[in-house]
Amino acid sequence: MDYLYMNGTTVFQGLFIPICIIVLSFSIGVFVNNFIDRKSRQKFENDTESVQYVFVHALRGVPVFWCLGVGLYWTINSLGMSPALAKILSYILFTVIVLTLTRVVARTLSGMIAIYTQKGNDSMPTTSLLTNIVNIIIYMIGVLIVLQDYGVSIAPIVTALGIGGMAVALGLQETLTNVFAGLHLILSRQLRPGDYICLSTGEEGFVKDITWRFATILSLSNNIIVVPNQKIASTILTNYSMPCQEISVFIAVGVSYDSDLDKVERVTLDVAHEVMKRINHKIGKKPAVRFNAFADSSINFNVILHSSEFENRFMLKHEFIKALTKKYREESINIPYPIRTVFNEK
Repeated sequence: MDYLYMNGTTVFQGLFIPICIIVLSFSIGVFVNNFIDRKSRQKFENDTESVQYVFVHALRGVPVFWCLGVGLYWTINSLGMSPALAKILSYILFTVIVLTLTRVVARTLSGMIAIYTQKGNDSMPTTSLLTNIVNIIIYMIGVLIVLQDYGVSIAPIVTALGIGGMAVALGLQETLTNVFAGLHLILSRQLRPGDYICLSTGEEGFVKDITWRFATILSLSNNIIVVPNQKIASTILTNYSMPCQEISVFIAVGVSYDSDLDKVERVTLDVAHEVMKRINHKIGKKPAVRFNAFADSSINFNVILHSSEFENRFMLKHEFIKALTKKYREESINIPYPIRTVFNEK
């Protein structure tokens, strides 16, 4: 049983104080973290877009690591470890402190980017590409600081990264092209998550995200369309959400030449107004009727409806055609159809 003793003290007795220090440090860290979280919720309940809120939100979980770090430092001194082991633990403590500070800075900058991009009508889109680039840069700086504290010269690393970056750039030209194309789309504000777009190649849907290599588009059939950033940057696209969300829906109608056009216009506008109010009550614009052609068997015109959301256009057309057909029948307005007479020559 001699192995249970170290200088007259049992192993359990020797570890009792360090264990108590670690547990106490962890408990204090949890208490401080919960206290900051509770106070921040009370103070910034109605102000979640301020820099102070972003910074406090980025501190969540950090007090636990810092208190554990202090407890670890205290434990190192209380155990009387060898200088080599104490130095290793000191390196670990410094690494924890630097990486937690790096995490706070990265989360703060990401939050500020999110706030900035969401302000105003001409805001930049909030995408994972921009946030990931910022996080990678911040964490790389943190790692270089840690390596420098370990005594590792970072100058050769930076040089190697530069040379390696050139080699990677040559080998990954297509990937880098997509990355820079994605940055171009973000900074030029051509696309935003939530916009409804239609590419000249036929793909259309809502933009979900712009990542390193591609943009994801959610089609109306609830399928994900993956398009490389380079393809989107070089193709012709229509963004139905810019400069505003409202769109106009055109429906072609024709009535017989015997119809009273004033009555036709009045009845059609009444139906259009009722359908727009029922389907999309947020729209303040009024519908319009524009006669445009003397066709073979009808006088043609367009009914212009308005919608605040692009996906409502199908339901708007559906309900309007049903309601207009019913109303025309009640008002004895004839919608002619082509008639062909076939002569049988003997």
